[in-house]
Amino acid sequence: MSELHKFVFEGLPVRGMLVRITDAWQEILQRRAQAGGYPAAVTELLGEMTAAATLMQANIKFDGALVMQIHGDGPVKLAVAEVQPDLRLRATASVDGEVAEDAPLSHMVNVTNQGRCAITLDPKDRQPGQQPYQGVVSLFGDRREKLEKLSEVIEHYMLQSEQLDTKLVLAANDKMAAGLLIQRLPLQGEGNLAAQSQQRDEDQIGRSEDYNRIAILASSLKREELLELDADTILHRLFWEENLRRFDPLLAGAGPRFACTCSRERVGGMLRSLGRDEIESILEEQGQIEVNCEFCGAGYQFDPVDAAQIFLQPLAQPPGTDRPQ
Repeated sequence: MSELHKFVFEGLPVRGMLVRITDAWQEILQRRAQAGGYPAAVTELLGEMTAAATLMQANIKFDGALVMQIHGDGPVKLAVAEVQPDLRLRATASVDGEVAEDAPLSHMVNVTNQGRCAITLDPKDRQPGQQPYQGVVSLFGDRREKLEKLSEVIEHYMLQSEQLDTKLVLAANDKMAAGLLIQRLPLQGEGNLAAQSQQRDEDQIGRSEDYNRIAILASSLKREELLELDADTILHRLFWEENLRRFDPLLAGAGPRFACTCSRERVGGMLRSLGRDEIESILEEQGQIEVNCEFCGAGYQFDPVDAAQIFLQPLAQPPGTDRPQ
């Protein structure tokens, strides 16, 4: 069963979260298996992205989807993990070429240092003219050295976008996607509403001895421990000397779970955006249009009558809901 644990360190400006995604992650892989599955290295990357996106979504108060995308210049052209506010999630990757079983991050998505990681916050009820917020970070460090850990990429993003020290430990295999997040809390008080608040937080980067100590402890967590030990054991081993206050974990229907937001209406809207001429050309060549969802594998067919119908009236685009299973 997938689970998310939140905790704070009493009296210290540090918080943390631990996520272990099992059944939802296995369902994602099982659905992809019908199309041939992913190479082991891609499974690990996409699982780490899923865990990281879940931690980031749970760490903010945002009524909308958090979408993490890696646009690569290697055999992995695109990898996407999307998490809704209630922790419904889905993930997919597009692979074009051979990927070695132990391929590092740069070989998959950053061969010529052109890979990018984008984090998009898409409001659930977007107002007319409102655009999603998106932040983009390169897959290299300050000296243009290629980063080989997704955790380092996300830490760099958090430092740039939030001006907060963040430590991430991520791991994934074909059974579980897991992650541990430790973050320094922002400065509190009325000053946070003032313009100088960002500068004050920037001044604290790297200077909190409490955060630095706890981040070092978190960094000692090995991949095998994160994937094989239960949450209680992990937190006790790492922080047994700290005064840890844990909140009720999010489990089952309240925790991370698979759900796809695709629908026939949404696919129809996509086809409508292609234009009538393009759709008629496809129908003339193939007789019907078939679209398969990259996330869940669901298939949608449109014959000439269906295709004509989508141009008769504007399509309503309701908020995403679970597709009936």
